[in-house]
Amino acid sequence: MSDKFLWGGASASYQCEGAWNLDDKAESMWDHYLHEEGLENGDIASDHYHRFEEDIRMMKEGGQNAYRFSLSWPRIIKNKAGEINEKGIAFYHRLLDACHTYGIEPFVTLYHWDLPQYWEDCGGWQNEEVCEAFETYARVCFDNFHEKVNHWVTFNEPKWFIASGYLIGNYPPCRQDPQAMIHAAYHVMYASALGVRAFRQGKYPGTIGIVHSFTPVNGVDDTVNTRIAMRYADNYCNNWILDTAAKGEIPVDLLSELSKTYDLSMIKPAQLQIIKDYTVDFLGLNYYSRTLVKPYTEGETTFIVNNSGKQGKGSSKVIVKGWFEQVMHDPASTYTEWDTEIYPKGLKDGLLEVKKKYNLPVYITENGIGMYEDVTVKQVEDDYRISFMKDHLQAMHEAMEAGADVRGYFAWSSFDLYSWKNGCEKRYGLVAVDFENGLQRKPKKSYYWFKNMIEQQKS
Repeated sequence: MSDKFLWGGASASYQCEGAWNLDDKAESMWDHYLHEEGLENGDIASDHYHRFEEDIRMMKEGGQNAYRFSLSWPRIIKNKAGEINEKGIAFYHRLLDACHTYGIEPFVTLYHWDLPQYWEDCGGWQNEEVCEAFETYARVCFDNFHEKVNHWVTFNEPKWFIASGYLIGNYPPCRQDPQAMIHAAYHVMYASALGVRAFRQGKYPGTIGIVHSFTPVNGVDDTVNTRIAMRYADNYCNNWILDTAAKGEIPVDLLSELSKTYDLSMIKPAQLQIIKDYTVDFLGLNYYSRTLVKPYTEGETTFIVNNSGKQGKGSSKVIVKGWFEQVMHDPASTYTEWDTEIYPKGLKDGLLEVKKKYNLPVYITENGIGMYEDVTVKQVEDDYRISFMKDHLQAMHEAMEAGADVRGYFAWSSFDLYSWKNGCEKRYGLVAVDFENGLQRKPKKSYYWFKNMIEQQKS
């Protein structure tokens, strides 16, 4: 394993920073939504805003050499006019300086779901102005931080925040409107290309990519109808992000199918040219599981997502009418309390698919398992997390031996944080955060295992 291989953990601004209204930060769409609905929120979260140096020091002590995190758009840009918040800029300079002090390579995402509410009020990702605003925001970040960042990401997981926000309806803006989803999805991919254009035109150092919630698609058998269902599922799950970002091409068969029912007039030739001209340098893949499908049989389009853990176990259901049905429970597999299949083989298969299809460098930008944990004990004995990571790292190594160009692995997450609609009970961290008792940090057993594993890789 190369000494340049990145070993680290990951986080996201809204999920860990807290300080939601400090130092002139604007309101994000998640601040607004969770406050309006009276739901558990990230107002404090892991308080990374005040404790980032402790957290980064623990990364270093844990043998890690990289940290993947996101910048908060509403912390950096105050309003629609584009006024820069110098206090927000100063915070991220302090965070980046701490990374370099401890020998941690920053891996920086521009957008991890926390759209400023002042843009959500104007239609959010359905509004083309937001694409241009994103490009402006990206330039501000590049201008201010380019001397301290070599790895940039435009968007984290477009599929999840677009599908959940505009189709499933369990994330803000809580729509259930396929036309709105298509509109927003196109604008996000156009905005990503604008971010890449800003990076290229500015001749900033380093590389820029996109991070995708990668779920390789398998079928229940090898019949023609199942293969057709798999293609539909792959377009829905993967291709509209990866093909567009890596090849500059929205899948033609997807556009053809959508045009039978939906209005695609928002797609403009000049924008398609920008998408074509400004593709990414690398792909970040967040891998948790595969998507297993069978041909569509009957019923309306249905998306039921288990955000409640064991209370909702077995409740997840995904049907796209006329396209495919997701098989939510394979008797041969193990599932988490949140209905996530544990399937390491999918990572190896998926990495080799990506190598063949795109031939770009890849980073595994998230991989981990969320569980209920008692963090009041002296040390969380999370052998299940160690087993999960060990199996997935083995799959990664096998893919690399077969030719996959993997350049880094980031555990999700660096430390316990707020897990969106799952709240703080669903814990992913290598380091425990006691949210009830002063946010005390305590390394879990997996933290020390990860440290030893990294040391072995270097020897």
